Amino acid sequence: MVRHFLDFEGYTAEEILRIVDMAIEFKRKGYPDTKPLSGKCILLIFEKPSTRTRVSFHVAITRLGGDSIPISTGEMQLSRGEALSDTARVLSAYVDAIIARVYKHETLSEMARYSSVPIINALSDRFHPCQALADIMTIKEIKGELSDVKVAYVGDGNNVCNSLIQACSLLGVRISVASPREYRPSEAVIAQAREWVKRSGGSIELTESPEGAVRDADVVYTDVFVSMGQEEERERRLKVFYPGYKVTERLMSLAKPDAIFMHCLPAHRGEEVDASVIDGERSVVWQQAANRLHTEAALLLYLLRDGGKI
Repeated sequence: MVRHFLDFEGYTAEEILRIVDMAIEFKRKGYPDTKPLSGKCILLIFEKPSTRTRVSFHVAITRLGGDSIPISTGEMQLSRGEALSDTARVLSAYVDAIIARVYKHETLSEMARYSSVPIINALSDRFHPCQALADIMTIKEIKGELSDVKVAYVGDGNNVCNSLIQACSLLGVRISVASPREYRPSEAVIAQAREWVKRSGGSIELTESPEGAVRDADVVYTDVFVSMGQEEERERRLKVFYPGYKVTERLMSLAKPDAIFMHCLPAHRGEEVDASVIDGERSVVWQQAANRLHTEAALLLYLLRDGGKI
């Protein structure tokens, strides 16, 4: 049965840790000389602009010996009205996997319904699971045992936040989310996380207080206040988020002395985070961004080669 990666639902903690550990091995020891994805061709579809996702996936595929085809939806017959179901059926007859960055999560769900090859979510309005994989890898590299970690997310309860909640609650990481009430994470994700932490031993806390969330945290995480596609909401959003939800040196001082700062990028210095924080000694955003390459390679290998066996 074909497995997709639209979010973390349907995956076990053991599977996600296996992917993360494989990524850590790639980073430490290099990529296999056997080129395990040789002969595989992977399509990358982009409705939205992309820097890290596009380049990291392309490099990951190349290092594993596969081929990739990047394409925008404007270049496809979708732009002329072809049914998404028809597109998914046809493309999955050509390629071995489809990676898609889309505006609406429903687009991915529809593609997965009709595709005979894995569909990988490279970002939608609801989830960004590939980012969360790299986040978990980074935290594990620096902090070690995940069960002892508290993650504080400050800001918009967006797609990045939803995926971080899923990953943390699945793996037993404690997560505290500080966001304005009208910009809280998805209620469905929160309800799901509360069920998952019963099994994993993690916890989820929701608050409107950045100070409350960050106190004694091991990780402080934020994202932009205005995501792609929300530009018309910018003025209204900034009135709500700025400056109360900005990560400052003062806010970081409430976390543990060895706490790290994380951001999925791109960042707006002076808006959701002070330059002194993101460019400071406690920031691991560059390590976090670099780890996108390794976790995406491990994910591809896991989905396409018998659970990642080389």
